[in-house]
Amino acid sequence: MKLKTLGSLIAATAFTLGSSLSQAVPVIYFGENLSPGGSLSGDPVTAQADFLSNLTGVGIEDFEGIADGTLAPFGVAFPGSSGSITATITGTAGVTDEPCCGRFPTSGSQLIENSGVFTLSFSSPISAFGFYATDIGDFSGSITLGLTGGDTDSLVIPHTVSGPSGSLLFYGFIDQDSSYDSITFGNTAVGTDFFGFDDMIIGDAGQITTGDVPAPATLALFGLGLAALGWRRRRS
Repeated sequence: MKLKTLGSLIAATAFTLGSSLSQAVPVIYFGENLSPGGSLSGDPVTAQADFLSNLTGVGIEDFEGIADGTLAPFGVAFPGSSGSITATITGTAGVTDEPCCGRFPTSGSQLIENSGVFTLSFSSPISAFGFYATDIGDFSGSITLGLTGGDTDSLVIPHTVSGPSGSLLFYGFIDQDSSYDSITFGNTAVGTDFFGFDDMIIGDAGQITTGDVPAPATLALFGLGLAALGWRRRRS
């Protein structure tokens, strides 16, 4: 009787914690390639495809329609589920078609270069955001993401620090439970480490097509619950 009770308790706890985590934590999509050779390849491409597979009707901002040399503030626009969502970019970001020193566009010929802090402020709340980044961390800098308006206030991007020049990464998140008014890109090595950004994607809650997507920790807890059920069955 005690074994049955313990098995039920473990399974119930795993299910409850798993449900809580999937509701409270954004689902992250990340891939890094330290030697892409100046082109899209490897895990970042897979990560972007996985990210996009859970969204519908989103657009990709490639910065091709913004004049070379444009400095923040400037505006960009994305299709939302019920009308266009605009984003105003403020801070130190600038658009260039002559990237340097390991940074490169992931489509077209233009990208954002930045060695400081910049913010995207949205005209209506968003629940999904993704981007490519190049030449990240070779001078010991890390990207930080600050979010306002939802349950999560910051996200850690697990990219390599002090790696080779010319790296490529994709990072995205989907949050089915919260929406955000702005996202701030920080740099832990302001003025020293220059980053490149391209092909940004945003989506609102109405553009998320997937159901509840378990985070890795949730899957582990769910597996614990299944193991507990099997243990209970063998002991009964």
